[in-house]
Amino acid sequence: MLRRDPHPYLFRPISFRSVTVRNRIMLSPMCQYSAQEGMPNDWHLMHLGARAAGGAGIVCTEAVHVAPRGRITQHDLGLWNDAQRDSLARVAGFVAAQGAVPAIQLGHAGRKASVGRPWEGTRPVPPSDGGWSTVAPSARSYADGWPTPEALSLDGIQAELDALAQATRRAREAGFRIIELHAAHGYLIHQFYSPLSNTRSDAYGGGFDNRIRFLIESLVAMRSEWPDDLPLFVRLSVTDWVDGGWTIEDSVKLCRILKGRSDVDLIDCTSGGNDPRQQIPIHPGYQVPFARRIRAETGLSTGAVGLINAPDLAESIVANGDADLVLLGRGLLADPHWPLKAAAALKAQNVTWPVQYERSNIF
Repeated sequence: MLRRDPHPYLFRPISFRSVTVRNRIMLSPMCQYSAQEGMPNDWHLMHLGARAAGGAGIVCTEAVHVAPRGRITQHDLGLWNDAQRDSLARVAGFVAAQGAVPAIQLGHAGRKASVGRPWEGTRPVPPSDGGWSTVAPSARSYADGWPTPEALSLDGIQAELDALAQATRRAREAGFRIIELHAAHGYLIHQFYSPLSNTRSDAYGGGFDNRIRFLIESLVAMRSEWPDDLPLFVRLSVTDWVDGGWTIEDSVKLCRILKGRSDVDLIDCTSGGNDPRQQIPIHPGYQVPFARRIRAETGLSTGAVGLINAPDLAESIVANGDADLVLLGRGLLADPHWPLKAAAALKAQNVTWPVQYERSNIF
């Protein structure tokens, strides 16, 4: 008789350095646009705490920005001062108390900063309306109607690296156990490595090795403040989906370099976001082939993301060796208890429900 394995791959623990995760489900960083002056509040505690109580293995913050001008909107989280660190520590502690691993994503929006929230229209907000001027590797706007950013000087690049290191220190002090570098979706680091947005002629532009320099130096800055026994993930836009842009072959080449450096533990494989001309064929699991290829060709662990909302789909991704983790964004926004329900659907044994919710585990 054909029977399901009572220990599905999705619910098997996995370890990265000194950190062991109870299952292969990670809450993907999803901006909430609900902070004031970069400070988290009760919404963030409720939002992240609910996903931890709902059974996710890793609960990651939204993008937390290393400087005020690096925020996507006026309402994004930041980690440029100790008050923000102390408020985030409350969130990290609650997540850990529910059995999940607290993770934090650090980022800088570059030329895509200073825009309105999605429900207000994601359009540039000028300084006259409370916005700010933006920076990028080159003085090239994201799209028609967007402001031209200031091209970062060498001193400006160093200042951004210093801000990243200090935010990493605060993340460590706040009690997070996994840190992720946001190097995707058309934000600052992606702007450096993509030839579509980087037209520099110095050591940070031109050929492949120069364009990835800022990403590598960002990892060095983070590891200067992040312990060797704690994991570091990188969210990478594996392709620009635009002719002449960054490609999957570029990503494989980069990831082989990262594998040789031994400071990155997992590539969070997403795509696009750097050019409005992109053409993305969206369907459930549409980015899984990226995670599969990078894992197979570089030996790095990968996370798969992209409309993964069915337990059998998530289980097949891990069981077939396509990725080591599945990251759910919209699926976990819609249902904070998706992991517990997935465990029931997959007939997983030994999955613990919060004692406060055990009475509901009858369906």
